[in-house]
Amino acid sequence: MAKFEGIHWADNQMRYGLPDKEYELLEGDARVYAVSRSIHYALFLAFEGIRFFCRKNAEGRLEVAFLNWHKNLERLQRGIAFNLAEEQRHLVPSVEEMEQLFVHRYFAEPGLRGFFEEMASLGAQGYLRPFTVDEEQSIGVTFPNKPSIRAAVSRYDRYLGEPFCGVVVPNLVRAVGVNKTGCLKLGVNYLMSVKAVEAARRVCPDAAAALFLDDNPLGKIEDRRVTEWDSSCCLFAFRDGTVVKIPENDLILPSVTIQGIAAILRDMGVAVEERHLTYGELMTRAKAGELVAVSSVGTAGILNRCQKLHLVDGEGRIALTHAADDTHPLFAKLAEAKEYYWNIYKGKAKPLPGMTLYKYAL
Repeated sequence: MAKFEGIHWADNQMRYGLPDKEYELLEGDARVYAVSRSIHYALFLAFEGIRFFCRKNAEGRLEVAFLNWHKNLERLQRGIAFNLAEEQRHLVPSVEEMEQLFVHRYFAEPGLRGFFEEMASLGAQGYLRPFTVDEEQSIGVTFPNKPSIRAAVSRYDRYLGEPFCGVVVPNLVRAVGVNKTGCLKLGVNYLMSVKAVEAARRVCPDAAAALFLDDNPLGKIEDRRVTEWDSSCCLFAFRDGTVVKIPENDLILPSVTIQGIAAILRDMGVAVEERHLTYGELMTRAKAGELVAVSSVGTAGILNRCQKLHLVDGEGRIALTHAADDTHPLFAKLAEAKEYYWNIYKGKAKPLPGMTLYKYAL
């Protein structure tokens, strides 16, 4: 599975109890009780990954910038709500409450000042990781009695990167649509992501990513739909100049980044089609030389183009290997869209309609 490279963590994490609204600053290595529902049964494990940029503003003050991060917070809300009982839904914090919590309390802590100063000097990528746990010492198989949000913050050099090799893994399913969990960022989904990359490496030892099909493994492989990479969404660029984005559904995490990238591509004049793509169509078009590139799109890496994608048959054998066409104009446009997206954070490019850049002075 793709890894963060050059990661550096801030010295402190935070904790916020949902029942009592109590905020605490903890040591960076603060632990969770070994006897906890969160640990033993993966109950109340939801999380988010939120990209940000730290810089000095015109007045010389430290400033952090987030793009469309209200969508990340709304997604975290949905994950928290899924992990609670109906009668606990009043504990789910509002977007405004989480904004106040993460920026105006946690990021404003004096102990984090040096970390942000260093980030601003380096122009590094920032990553805020809020996650939920049950703070009660219990191994009962019940909803959490002491649900809390914790958060840690880091900077890093890169995630996944280019070039990378991918493999289609049709024998595994990342999530099940009937449970409506694929559209949530839950800990229970990500074990399958790691297992899928392990399976991909049995096909190609250099594989860094696995591409999932839908949750109908008993159906004909050519009729199954492509869903997403193991830990990111995907865009398909074709020789006719179109880019296909898989529609959001119960098997697809509603990616904040891919929505922004699709908007940028459309603004560049690229035709972006939001529709389902069957594996049969992908195979046929790749075989005909119509596929230019398959991209991994997500918070940490923004957009990375797959250099080599192994498409397998129903027995898991390689049926076709697609190599990205780096001479096609769309290949370059994908990279331009990535640069534009990151430049919005830096203040070097304007947010497009539908995008909101949030800036906070620290």
